[in-house]
Amino acid sequence: MDFLQPWHIIVLAIVAFLLFGAKRLPELGKGLGEGLKGFREGIRGINDPPPPAPNTQQSTASAPPSSTPAEQNKA
Repeated sequence: MDFLQPWHIIVLAIVAFLLFGAKRLPELGKGLGEGLKGFREGIRGINDPPPPAPNTQQSTASAPPSSTPAEQNKA
């Protein structure tokens, strides 16, 4: 016996409509879609290698000298 025959799907749709109502069905569908999307992204993130770490070493000689507000007022 096949479970997903057309009349099974119709009966399930009618039962869902009666249980949740017309207003809540789109909200449930949207929530289910977002959940599946997040699940897929999570699975994809597990299989991908981690991104390379950015180079955090910066030369202090290339940075402009900082001045305090008091030094700016004297000028």
